[in-house]
Amino acid sequence: MRPELGESIELLRKGDPASVQRALEILRRTVLSFGFKVCGQHEDAEDTAQEVLLKALPHLAKLDNPGALSVWLYTAVKNRCWQGRRTAAYQKTVALDQLMPNGSEWKDLSLADAASGPEDRAVTRQNQQLLHMVVLNLPVQYRLVLVLHDIEEMDTDLVARILSLQPGTVRVRLHRARLLVRQEMSRRLRRGGGRPHTEKVPAKRPAQCREIFADLSEYLDGRLSPESCDSLRGHIEACPACVAFIQDLKRAIDRCRSFDLCPEAEAQPVLRRLLTEEYLRLKNSSSNV
Repeated sequence: MRPELGESIELLRKGDPASVQRALEILRRTVLSFGFKVCGQHEDAEDTAQEVLLKALPHLAKLDNPGALSVWLYTAVKNRCWQGRRTAAYQKTVALDQLMPNGSEWKDLSLADAASGPEDRAVTRQNQQLLHMVVLNLPVQYRLVLVLHDIEEMDTDLVARILSLQPGTVRVRLHRARLLVRQEMSRRLRRGGGRPHTEKVPAKRPAQCREIFADLSEYLDGRLSPESCDSLRGHIEACPACVAFIQDLKRAIDRCRSFDLCPEAEAQPVLRRLLTEEYLRLKNSSSNV
């Protein structure tokens, strides 16, 4: 969870106009950033941030811990962003077999991993813009989980509460979202870098590689039991193709966790003042009841 939310609660508790204004600006930027990452349009994100913050004002004094504040804010943004937009694409699912490399891709991954240097792994602004395009093209059910978990830094239980899902469903969707990002980022970066594809080989997937494929996010996140972890690690250490694939997947996850592309617009001074005055009015009214 982002530490800014805890900071905003502390500022609101101080109760003076300057601290309240600072807290509300932090919250506005938080919801603006999330709306931009999942909706993609600056104007939509701005409208969403303003509407959600106005609705939040009566509740802010009661949301006295970062977890509760996160659930309220992100749920409100999610509902506002997707109001009236639910289509068949929202529930589109992707099978694991579609996300596993074929024979030629296994070989490409191994060659690319051996040849890559620090400049290939750097999180540049250009790569962040490319990542944003890739994230926006994810089916919505995967996009929301990925942004909340890997980009907004929330744990599985909080994501589950915001999306009204079971934690196990969150983890399944997160794994597929990461694999989709890895697949598309790898494809676009190689295309942009002019790396030639190797010759075609049969699209054979080793049986053991297929068996461990569903557990790779759990492995990287440290969620597997010691026995399962040892078994999976034993296969990985003996399989160069899996080593190369996991390194590529880890790079995709690291890029998501380092993602920080957000509109820079400050709230208008009049809006900041009006929000601050309304919050203080609501707080004083509730105190006098």
